[in-house]
Amino acid sequence: MIHFGREICGDLEAGLRREWLVTNGLGGYASGTLAGINTRRYHGLLVAALQPPVGRTVLVAGFVEWATYDGQRYGLSTHEYGGGTIDPHGYRYLESFRLDGTLPVWIFAIGDALLERRLWMVYGSNTTYVRYRLLRSSGPVNLEITPLTTYRDFHALRRAEARQPVVESEPQGVTIHTSDTDSPAAPPFRLLVDGGTFNLGGDWYYNFEHREEAARGLDDRSNLYAPGGFHATLVPETGTTPSLTLMLTTESAPLLDSAGTFAQAQSRQADVLQRAGAIAAQPVVQQLTLAADQFIVRRSDVPQRAGVEADRTVIAGYHWFNDWGRDTMIALPGLTLTTGRAADAAGILRTFAHYVRDGLLPNNFPDHSGAVPGYNTVDATLWYVLAIRAYHVATGDDALVNELLPVLQEIVDRHTRGTLYHIGVDASDGLLYAGEPGVQLTWMDAKVGDWVVTPRIGKPVEINALWYNVLSTLQQWLVDRNNPEAAIYGSMAARCRIAFRARFVHPEHGYLADVIDGPDGDDWTFRPNQIFAISLPYPLLDDAESMTVVDMIGRQLLTSFGLRSLRPDDPAYRGDYSGDPLHRDGGYHQGPVWSWLVGAFAEAYARLHHDPVAGLRLLQPFVHHLQDGGLGSISEIFEGDAPHLPRGCIAQAWGVAEVLRVWRQLEQQMTAAV
Repeated sequence: MIHFGREICGDLEAGLRREWLVTNGLGGYASGTLAGINTRRYHGLLVAALQPPVGRTVLVAGFVEWATYDGQRYGLSTHEYGGGTIDPHGYRYLESFRLDGTLPVWIFAIGDALLERRLWMVYGSNTTYVRYRLLRSSGPVNLEITPLTTYRDFHALRRAEARQPVVESEPQGVTIHTSDTDSPAAPPFRLLVDGGTFNLGGDWYYNFEHREEAARGLDDRSNLYAPGGFHATLVPETGTTPSLTLMLTTESAPLLDSAGTFAQAQSRQADVLQRAGAIAAQPVVQQLTLAADQFIVRRSDVPQRAGVEADRTVIAGYHWFNDWGRDTMIALPGLTLTTGRAADAAGILRTFAHYVRDGLLPNNFPDHSGAVPGYNTVDATLWYVLAIRAYHVATGDDALVNELLPVLQEIVDRHTRGTLYHIGVDASDGLLYAGEPGVQLTWMDAKVGDWVVTPRIGKPVEINALWYNVLSTLQQWLVDRNNPEAAIYGSMAARCRIAFRARFVHPEHGYLADVIDGPDGDDWTFRPNQIFAISLPYPLLDDAESMTVVDMIGRQLLTSFGLRSLRPDDPAYRGDYSGDPLHRDGGYHQGPVWSWLVGAFAEAYARLHHDPVAGLRLLQPFVHHLQDGGLGSISEIFEGDAPHLPRGCIAQAWGVAEVLRVWRQLEQQMTAAV
């Protein structure tokens, strides 16, 4: 589905706005631009998750690649240095680029020779393979590949003041030992070769520029160390395809098996599609199914119980997010249940049960294993209950509900009595209140220094829609189990619904309040959060009311790629998303389009209009988006103003999950209607 020729490959700017991503199921990855320049500090050929899924460390940033053919030397790589200097200009020789599933394939044309470069990772291992194959030539091609190494946290660039690594030669390459004041006992990593040789060297490459960091007003320069170079001569022979394969790994006893690991990588992609029932699906469904797989990873610090798989979690977005409670629970149905991965869903739900504290789910996990998670969220825990509900609807697995039901009842009890951050039920109306100065608790959580951009203290609309759904869900489960406490939950839900309709619905406005009972009274800012009062399993509005709200959202907030976070005529609206951290974070939820919101809107629209075809049309623009930004995936946000350029993370879990979930759901409805 993702395939470009010279119309994109030969255009440097077009190549730089398209990024590829390969993951390893641990939180580690390899990623870069189509053109080859590392525009972000997060790019690299081996970004290892040393404490899965965190401790992500850039070990091999890239290669300097040269091919000599018929006496002429061609630079195949592309790098950018300070001042905008580009050298070499490898993109000029790039005849085509494609994704084989999620695995990138480049084909270079030099004279009458064609050289293919492929990259893949070993699932469950911090190991990257890069293979060069001579597809066509009338003579030998000499390759010189210089690896550019470092050892740094992927959030921070590194200059040459770091200690020079110790390079130890071994039969098929080198082992690199790196240490610095931050990590005096950094694990070694290896660079190995199959089909060539490695010649020791040792030199610094200075002043690489990372233009995306510069655009954000952040540190944008780095220096990298070259421990030597790989060399090979590929000689064309009838009936053979000569090749050179490089292996980059943190494994202590690696086995250089390029053919076997490549076959495994391809087979695994086929298995992912097979399990999802997507082998014969539309290409967009297949691509999103493979994209969904990239976010499901292992968390290494979860205590294990015999016979129970509970070590799964979800990376919220690549490149820089870790696993977040809110994002995980919103994304879980689309990432797992839609793709035939109920066991992974159960593992994720069990993983997070382990971290419930004070009736709350963690908002996010720190960058390093063992650190205390943050619990500053009011909605993650509520989405958790609905994720369990979605799992139960999809699987009928009463055992998991029985296992987690005491945790869920404790969650409701703590919310009723009150917990951290003034999260608690208001005894006067049964609605859920949350918030205190200086803390961001809802998904609109941007904070710059001490400035919480959208504090939303009070009773937010989507929080109370979620709360009502949580109470209704637990009521039904307790009824099913003949538990007399079901009546208590039913009474709480009914009271919440009455108060919600009395306070959030205003006939003169035609839409719902965003927050009521805040420090400055009720907030009637027109935002997308109200869609959840309609789209969740237990709606709070009747169909006529819902239709009015959905139509208003469509006219004011809908774009090709989701819902704006604020309508354009609001004085606080920001239609762009650029500049330094203050400018970007200050506008994060003040206009940018959020891809994940399109799922709730399309689902509600199709239901109210009794038209799954129309609902599916709302998702069609993502077919084209998969060929832009993060290739084969869905961006976190888009600019509010047309043409809605992709911004934020190049691959966002809940964006992929919601588009995939609702796409397949609407397809099923269309099939059932035939």
